[in-house]
Amino acid sequence: MIQSNPERENPVTDKENSSKVESGDIAALKKALEEERAKCEANLAGWQRAQADFINYKRFVEQEKAEIYKQANAGLILSLLPVLDDFERALSAIPPEMEKQNWIEGLKLIDRKFRDILEKQGVKSIEALGEEFDPRFMEAMASVKGKKDVVVQVLEKGYMLNDKVIRPAKVIVGNGEEEANKEE
Repeated sequence: MIQSNPERENPVTDKENSSKVESGDIAALKKALEEERAKCEANLAGWQRAQADFINYKRFVEQEKAEIYKQANAGLILSLLPVLDDFERALSAIPPEMEKQNWIEGLKLIDRKFRDILEKQGVKSIEALGEEFDPRFMEAMASVKGKKDVVVQVLEKGYMLNDKVIRPAKVIVGNGEEEANKEE
């Protein structure tokens, strides 16, 4: 007589139980895998955002550094502009009969060199005479007879450093009275 061992389980029942356990384990593992994939994707997206932010930050710092470098000499240049104005006034006051003297030619050469150096540093003068008044580049000191809102006289030249006004031109602007007189 074959006796069955109670410790030994029924092979049919074992298969059912193992398939239930396996399918439960597989479902749990699939769920855990999906959760880990979601975490992985979130971490990847966060890392990509951080990398993009860092690249943007580096670009911003480089641009700011370049701008600071461009404007670093503004204070020095601004303090030199009155010297340039005085030099210009001195050269314009030279009598015509003295203009051909060597020392006058030397002064003119110094003036050209000074202007060339400033130009290489990014300094440009603001052309205002005969132009329409623009408050971004000019400061109106007075208003006189003349074509309305047109600069009739420049009292002090204005200058820009790398497309930024460091000293506005001080000008006298026409008030439009001359036009009214011409029409009458």
